[in-house]
Amino acid sequence: MDEHVAADKRPPSRRMADDLRSSIRAGELAPGDKLPSERELAARYGTARNTAREAVGILQAEGLAVAQHGRGVFVRSPKPLVRLGVDRYSRRLRDETGLSPFRIEVTKQGRTPRTECRSVNRDRPPADVAQRLGLDPDTAVVIRRENWYFADDDTVQVGITYIPVDVAGDSPLASARALGKGSIYARFEELGYRITRIREEVSARMPYHEEFTGLGMPPGVPVIEVLHTSFDERERPFEVTRFVLRGDLNGLDYEMPVED
Repeated sequence: MDEHVAADKRPPSRRMADDLRSSIRAGELAPGDKLPSERELAARYGTARNTAREAVGILQAEGLAVAQHGRGVFVRSPKPLVRLGVDRYSRRLRDETGLSPFRIEVTKQGRTPRTECRSVNRDRPPADVAQRLGLDPDTAVVIRRENWYFADDDTVQVGITYIPVDVAGDSPLASARALGKGSIYARFEELGYRITRIREEVSARMPYHEEFTGLGMPPGVPVIEVLHTSFDERERPFEVTRFVLRGDLNGLDYEMPVED
């Protein structure tokens, strides 16, 4: 061990993590490259393997590296999946492509989208959802649709959609998991609810246990929560969706006019 390393006051795991992070930022370790094994790191720094494990864990918690079962730990691609706030609800794009908002934006970014509707049932709305829909949380019943979203092989977000029963009626929105061409907003439009304005309230927090597990999140990574409300031409709110996005895999891009 040279004199400089011996004088370094950082904990060994932090020193390893800092060096690996510097290599990633300098491009010496590129996206997709495999990190040195715990054995290699321990030998290089003259430490125990559990110290090397701690160092790699620091990078995983920062979202810079991801473990692949049975293969090792790899540098994560720094390019996030961007939620395109303006384009994703475009009727023109929906008519041209026949795709849902999520599939439109993922496809535009050169990745392969997949969605999975895991349940459709009737339920009481959470208080914040009821408020945005103008419903009484103690008596109202809504259609609750749970969807999971994937880009390539990554589970990137989950969305819970709440629709007033008198809006959904006996349409596919109330019972069908697959909603066909144009997906959910095409079905709303068939019922007379054309989306003309949205409100999206964005916040960040740490994931709940079921989100941490379901989204396969590394430790220490927050989620982005987007509470989305759709309004029709008559300014009626007709659905609310709570999106929970992995903070290490997603970004937000909103463009809007500035009022005088």
